[in-house]
Amino acid sequence: MPVRFPSRLPDREAVLIAAAGLLGGALLYALGLNNRPEAELPQWLALVALALMAGAELLRRTAPLVGLAVGTGALVVDVCSGSLFANVAMYTDLVYSAVLYGPPEAYRRIPRVTEAVTVVGTLVAVVLIREPVALLIGIGLGVVTVAPAWTGVGVRVHRDAAEAARMAAERTALLAELDRREAVGAERARMARELHDMVAGHLSAIAIHSSAALSINEPEASREALGVIRENSVQGLAEMRRLIGLLRETVGADEPAATPRLDGLDALVAQARRGVRDDRFAFVLSDGRGAGALPAPVELAAYRIVQESLTNVVKHAASGEVTVELRRADAGSGPLTVEVTSPLGDGRAGPRAPGAGAGLVGMRERVALLGGDFEAGPAEGRTGRVWRIRAVLPVDEEETR
Repeated sequence: MPVRFPSRLPDREAVLIAAAGLLGGALLYALGLNNRPEAELPQWLALVALALMAGAELLRRTAPLVGLAVGTGALVVDVCSGSLFANVAMYTDLVYSAVLYGPPEAYRRIPRVTEAVTVVGTLVAVVLIREPVALLIGIGLGVVTVAPAWTGVGVRVHRDAAEAARMAAERTALLAELDRREAVGAERARMARELHDMVAGHLSAIAIHSSAALSINEPEASREALGVIRENSVQGLAEMRRLIGLLRETVGADEPAATPRLDGLDALVAQARRGVRDDRFAFVLSDGRGAGALPAPVELAAYRIVQESLTNVVKHAASGEVTVELRRADAGSGPLTVEVTSPLGDGRAGPRAPGAGAGLVGMRERVALLGGDFEAGPAEGRTGRVWRIRAVLPVDEEETR
């Protein structure tokens, strides 16, 4: 397996362990508290092993496998020259650190290796010594190698589980934040559509009639324009109050509380008719919905599409017939088709309100939310080129029951 070399300075814990082991081992040696040598080696080599073991402790986290290799060599020298307890204690920490901080291969293999070494060492001791004391050698090997290795396994399992739980919690928090942002964005887009659809028509009528009042020096026309301006101002303020009240509610709903219904299309067309200062438009409403009920989201989308289409007619269309048609293919069942056509307004004279295309975007978004189809653009009509808005809104029959 690849050996990881130190990539940074040892941490404070490693320095403290190395210093304590080095000073404690030197004190034990000075007091003569060391075992007899197992080989014909001078006892001062135990101090060399002590220095090597202390140096290996400095690598317990930065390069635990290198530290374990150095410590194993130092332990062999220590046993052969008269073992110091400080060396044995530091070696157990090196085995523990190699399992805890080493790579996954070490985490899986070192405990098995220590078990094999303990078993083999015990069998060799029994064969050579042939006395009960040989079993004590096996127990000592187990305490020095197997016990710290499996202790490291237990700590690492809990550490990895805690890390996995932390990462799962972070992922959950991230997903929750993404969901929150998506929900906030969707709600802002919905409220933007509502605000545009409720107020844009009134403001457009105000802009057109105020421009007409300023450009035409006719008291009667100006008085009429001011009446339309006042009517649209009052209605616009009422719509704004309703929207502000909706935003202040603590408990939200999928749609505004006072949802417009298609039964109010007559009033909507009448309002559009009052929004022009002359008779250049002939509004025709053809309601072919049938007797079947419609879900509230479909009715709201259809109402807003007609409302925005009529607003665009007042702002941009040329003189002529404006048709609003609602129909369902299967006599009261199936999808609802909303179609609004108006004369194509190329080079129309008279005051016009500016537009930024937000109305078409809002209509397209409403239809997309319901999974329908939307078309807007020039088309051939009965009397020539027209601008046609066409939306097909699916109707979920389960929602109408």
